[in-house]
Amino acid sequence: MRFIILFLLCCSLWSCAASPPRNQLVQSVLSDPKTFNAVLSAESPNIFGLTYEGLLTENPLTGVKEPALAESWEISEDKLSIIFTLREGLKWSDGQPLTVDDVIFSYNDLYLNPDIPNNYRDSLRIGASGTFPIITKLDDRRVQFKVSEPFAPFLDSTALPIMPAHILRDTLKKDKDGKLPFLSTWGIDTPPEKIVVSGPYKPKEYVTSQRLIFEKNPYYWKKDAQGKQLPYIDEVVWAIVESQDTSLLQFRSGGLDAVGVSPEYFSLLKKEEERGNFKIYDGGPAYGTNFLTFNLNRGKRNGKPLVDPVRSAWFNNLKFRQAIAYGIDRQRMINNIYRGLGKAQDSPMSMQSPYYDKSLTGYSYNPSKAKELLLAGGFKFDQEGNLLDSQNNRVQFTLNTNAGNKTREAMGSQIKEDLARLGIQVDFSPIAFSVLVDKLSNSLDWEAVILGFTGDNEPHAPNIWLTDGSLHMFNQDSQPPNKPLQGRVVADWEDKISQLFVEGAKELDREKRRVIYNEAQQLISEKLPFIYLVNPYSLGAVRNCFEGIEYSALGGAFWNLDELKKTCE
Repeated sequence: MRFIILFLLCCSLWSCAASPPRNQLVQSVLSDPKTFNAVLSAESPNIFGLTYEGLLTENPLTGVKEPALAESWEISEDKLSIIFTLREGLKWSDGQPLTVDDVIFSYNDLYLNPDIPNNYRDSLRIGASGTFPIITKLDDRRVQFKVSEPFAPFLDSTALPIMPAHILRDTLKKDKDGKLPFLSTWGIDTPPEKIVVSGPYKPKEYVTSQRLIFEKNPYYWKKDAQGKQLPYIDEVVWAIVESQDTSLLQFRSGGLDAVGVSPEYFSLLKKEEERGNFKIYDGGPAYGTNFLTFNLNRGKRNGKPLVDPVRSAWFNNLKFRQAIAYGIDRQRMINNIYRGLGKAQDSPMSMQSPYYDKSLTGYSYNPSKAKELLLAGGFKFDQEGNLLDSQNNRVQFTLNTNAGNKTREAMGSQIKEDLARLGIQVDFSPIAFSVLVDKLSNSLDWEAVILGFTGDNEPHAPNIWLTDGSLHMFNQDSQPPNKPLQGRVVADWEDKISQLFVEGAKELDREKRRVIYNEAQQLISEKLPFIYLVNPYSLGAVRNCFEGIEYSALGGAFWNLDELKKTCE
């Protein structure tokens, strides 16, 4: 029976054809792509890291910006202009020249086009003013971006995929119904050979719910030290599988070259490393954060407080929040939930970001310290050890998270147990993600939640830290089309954090930015708008058939795929 199962898996992946070519990488993805149009993509992961390049890129090991389609760039003395110089001889995968005109077209006609909904447009807004850059052609190889104020995060926006004007320009002519053909261009029903790209690989074959195959782009610009054109690997295959369990099965049976490793599967795979001819790479703490946050909003809607005033007084008591932080046993989370494969997080910055403040002391588990803080904050304990406030109200609140996320559900269950030792009753209630989002964004009717944010090396996060940001969830302002709140109070420390993030975005010197963001992290750690929890390690298993692997928590095993060589079947 096992032989039959593995045979069927093989047939599903290869359509029972002859043995695949040796020089290929086989990975798995959990779902079909939603589009082959990079501008319209709203999903992650997607194919565009293989198929397109921007003017520059970021090295995930160092966080340093590096040349891509642009061989260099120059920032003006007043920091309001960036001039990029393209490489000579760039071509699209159909052999047509890739020029400055493609850059101008991509930004002005696609990303900044108000008739084309895309996730990139807002990232091009500059600082507090929210203005867009002015992008102009200087000559055949140089393009200038002018901004209204110095804005360090803007360099990230010049890594957006450059698109082929000679193919797509005609799709911007509205049809007789006033619609843009571009919005339906390069859907997943497009024959892969018709997709024109600039990256190391181009789509070759797509079979719904089975596989997506990429082949080398014959006109890719990059060459090795000996002048040989990259990439070395001829094909990349994405097997479309139904679950992570299926990916694990296929990897263990030899059908995949790599697989992500979750903590629950680590011990099993670790025992099979030598026999399975693979290595488990540990990239250190994953990017992003997990946290507990309280609703500090003291505003009202239609005369009714968003949060019960009794509970609101607890949540806005700094000593209460600090006591909660000391009362959560994060090492227990690491041991039990992450099987030892995690690390306590103390900052909004990802631990591997160059802006992470390593001097943060955080809040190690200390229930005695927690109880001291509660007493100093005006609380008391009754004879049964229950925590009461100064008005003899039992301290009790509801804690939500998104149902179905097993890790967060496990965190919530442990937090309930940990805080019970402080006499606090936590009513832990996982709810549907859509319901939770509505509470956080619209009704603002919640008390405490466990959630997480994704992260990268860039610390700029205006949606979170600006006081009117759409993810400033611990004290969320009303967002359109909801009616304004009455009586919302913004604390002085909130304003200070907001100012620091604005200052950090204006400063282009990395060391000076680091000083600014360190001050912000220290203030966030002290005031605790978010109580940060634990991050898992980034783990990946890869066959010992690839030369040049430099595993990164941000980029994974194949961020430098164009430079990797396959050395075995």
